[in-house]
Amino acid sequence: MSVKDTLLAKIDRRDAKVGIVGLGYVGLPLAVAFAQEGFEVIGLDISEQKTALLNKGVSYIGDIASDDLKPLVEAGKLRATTDYADLSTVDAISVCVPTPLRKTKDPDMSFVIASLEAIAPIAHEGMLVVLESTTYPGTTEEIVVPKLLQNGFRIGENIFAAFSPERIDPGNMQYQVRNTPKVVGGVTPECTEVAKALYSTIIDTVFPVSSPTAAEMVKLLENTFRAVNIGLVNEMALMCEKLDINVWEVIEAAKTKPFGFMPFYPGPGLGGHCIPIDPLYLSWKLKTLNYTARFIELASEINTSMPHHVVNKVMEGLNDDCKAVNGSRVVILGVAYKRDVDDVRESPALDIIGLLQGKGARIAYYDPFVPSIRLEDDEMMASESYSDALLDEADAVVIVTNHSSFDWQHVLDHSKLVIDTRNATQNLTGKARVVSL
Repeated sequence: MSVKDTLLAKIDRRDAKVGIVGLGYVGLPLAVAFAQEGFEVIGLDISEQKTALLNKGVSYIGDIASDDLKPLVEAGKLRATTDYADLSTVDAISVCVPTPLRKTKDPDMSFVIASLEAIAPIAHEGMLVVLESTTYPGTTEEIVVPKLLQNGFRIGENIFAAFSPERIDPGNMQYQVRNTPKVVGGVTPECTEVAKALYSTIIDTVFPVSSPTAAEMVKLLENTFRAVNIGLVNEMALMCEKLDINVWEVIEAAKTKPFGFMPFYPGPGLGGHCIPIDPLYLSWKLKTLNYTARFIELASEINTSMPHHVVNKVMEGLNDDCKAVNGSRVVILGVAYKRDVDDVRESPALDIIGLLQGKGARIAYYDPFVPSIRLEDDEMMASESYSDALLDEADAVVIVTNHSSFDWQHVLDHSKLVIDTRNATQNLTGKARVVSL
């Protein structure tokens, strides 16, 4: 039996051991899904705090309940470690580490490179290595493959490599691991076959593509599509403001068209680990080929400007109340990058807070999902408790994240001035004067 067929048989019997590198919003749900399917799973993370919690059966992300996690740990199907040596016996490894941008907007591949450098010495015959971290086209061929070739392996014959872009949407209860289709692209057809077989055990639909580069581009197309369209609708909001038109009314009317239109909504700026970042990976790669991705660059410029626009709205609103922003108390409602999650990565709320503080505003925030945030100067800010007084004493309240638990009528009844960046107070009236985006 060939090396490939041996691995396929182990996957089919659920005898294959699976390693997951990176146990965050992407890696932990994946690890749980494999363990629930009967695989023995070893998760690795550099955070000793995370691994300690997992080994006690305690979840630290909202999408995974501790009640689902603990039985898997107790049954020996899932354990966590910080030591790559513990992955030496696994048959497949999925790498789900962060791929942020540097301050220069260049890709920071340090987490991916460090992971592959640690995997290379423990790689063995019959192992499958899959990169899931979003990155620029060519990463698998340029980084993953050379690391595996160092030990004399033959890709597609006695070791296998593929790219499969993560599609986790934190907080989305409708589409989770099982029912979100998965794209896979192997370095060789044999690699694709093995990767498809592995993921097909936990995912209903697995869609193979011709290469890892094509799979890498799939994710960038998906998120560039969103970023560019959000940039378009943000600019539409700015244009509607100039024309004294309600952009939200326009969108609601436009989406009645049953074909050729998909609604996107304006907001205070992009946030999260994907949409603000992924298009710039593609833009960076194209610059190395002497090509400028103009749509991407312009959309990024518009989306990045939105926190400044929100701050201008706050200043104008306070000015109409004969108040200066300097010394005014401004309360931010919601600092997570989107509703009903605890993730603040790239959240526009952080930019808005920094800009307002720079103008002398006294800032407080409330977010039921985020107990504290780290500001640019490394200062920590804790969430206030929600109360009538929090709103009553504020000169302005800024709705940045529209968590479903917020009572918007209560906000309007106890605030003087509300800057609504999410259309959360639509069709509601109260004491507050509302300034919409």
